[in-house]
Amino acid sequence: MGKKIFVSYKYADDQVENLTLGENSTVRDYIDKFEEKLDSSDNIYKGESQGEDLSDLSDDTIWEKLKNRIYDSSVTIVFISPGMRETWKKDRDQWIPWEVSYSLKETSRKNKNGDSVTSHSNAMLAVVIPDENGSYSYYLEAKNCCSGGCTMHHTNRLFEIIKKNKFNRIKNASKRTCDNNDTIWSGTCSYIEAVKWSNFIVNYQKYVNSAVERQEHIDEYDICKEV
Repeated sequence: MGKKIFVSYKYADDQVENLTLGENSTVRDYIDKFEEKLDSSDNIYKGESQGEDLSDLSDDTIWEKLKNRIYDSSVTIVFISPGMRETWKKDRDQWIPWEVSYSLKETSRKNKNGDSVTSHSNAMLAVVIPDENGSYSYYLEAKNCCSGGCTMHHTNRLFEIIKKNKFNRIKNASKRTCDNNDTIWSGTCSYIEAVKWSNFIVNYQKYVNSAVERQEHIDEYDICKEV
């Protein structure tokens, strides 16, 4: 059965690896490449398409701009990129936090028969795009601090609402203590799990299906829905 997928991303971020030699790529080029891979039964709804300023818009106005695309989707994929978060702006003045918030909220509206229909929280997934040097370490950094090895997630690079939905499993979570006394999570530990673009684009259905499985057990996670 096809999925209705909403993609949240920083449209003009060009701090990413070029997809074609000699051509400067932006995150939107990665979205286009993903769209080419989609199964014919899947549908994609895109988020930000231009640098519209949100600072003077009310919450209701923002929702009006987003509700049709997000309401009709069941899966939200957030594309993590080096310039995704404009640190000089408040989260509330940027698109991605609102798109994540509305994806996670249960919202109601009238159907064509006039009946009230409530949407469920979307399944969620984060796809990490490589930086200009082809590296993922700005967010996913391999560490050798313990015998088993681990990966550090630089969550300080994320919007707060995404950060709060990382490492938020409260039931059946698997943890251990690293040699340097840091906490190491293993297995599925975040509602918004992260995957490298290189792995995702080869078999996106695998990661989308895993996100759907997490959504089916959403009560095992401490979900943050507010910007």
